Amino acid sequence: MAYYRDDKAIKKFGKKLREIRQSRGISQEDLALKCGLEYSQVNRIELGKVNTSISHVFLLAKHLEINPAQFFID
Repeated sequence: MAYYRDDKAIKKFGKKLREIRQSRGISQEDLALKCGLEYSQVNRIELGKVNTSISHVFLLAKHLEINPAQFFID
């Protein structure tokens, strides 16, 4: 089975995460702390450098108090 990675989608998700986080006035450091993640992990997700897990998508949504689907709405 071939490995599939959609860099465009990964970057789009990271950009949306950043927009939502900033609109709520939350720093990367604060979000990372709330989620139990490393600050650098949140930073890499937002920059589209890592293909984060679906578990992290739901964790981030929980602590941003949004429906996870909001990350994928233009």
